[in-house]
Amino acid sequence: MILLVAATEFEIPSFMNKEDAHLDVLIGGIGIASTIYHLQKRLHQFDYDLIIQAGIAGAFDNSLSLGETVLIKQDAFGDMGMEEKNNFTPVFRSGFMNANEFPFNEGWLTNENKILNQSQLKTVGAVTVNKVTDSIIQKEQLLKNFSPVVESMEGAAFHYVCLQENIPFIQLRSISNYVGERDKSKWKMKDAVINLNNELHKLINN
Repeated sequence: MILLVAATEFEIPSFMNKEDAHLDVLIGGIGIASTIYHLQKRLHQFDYDLIIQAGIAGAFDNSLSLGETVLIKQDAFGDMGMEEKNNFTPVFRSGFMNANEFPFNEGWLTNENKILNQSQLKTVGAVTVNKVTDSIIQKEQLLKNFSPVVESMEGAAFHYVCLQENIPFIQLRSISNYVGERDKSKWKMKDAVINLNNELHKLINN
């Protein structure tokens, strides 16, 4: 049995109200807290062979095209730490947490699922933040500390729960915008959602 998780119905329209004996759908809500709560609650009720998180994301540069779909190899909580005078220190570099304490690996929540190596989609690193912003300072802080390719509001929370529960998982993201670009007329939400759902169907069918 596969569980498909998304923050909103908007992101997975072709899977809503679809009856499939081998697929469950969970709308986990936007953000870290909602994702952890709803995913953990579902896992207490049912057992799954694979969990897929799907959603749109922002890209940090034009190495990815708007609408392109990628797989997330590793994710991190990008704003968990200390900020002083516009200098951000991730919690693992502050001395308060061990960067290799399970389920973290050098501060990352890494997915070792072999499916990532079998796919033709690009595999990238990501950060998860509680707020999406046009702040140049925040963008520079994230790039300096994590060198991420994409950004979301739920990915690391998803990785964290799946690693803790030892359940195979995949995070799939389509690029709707570039980080820091708040002019939504330049976003490609529709293209991102269409491509995301097309790639989801391929993944699940295989």
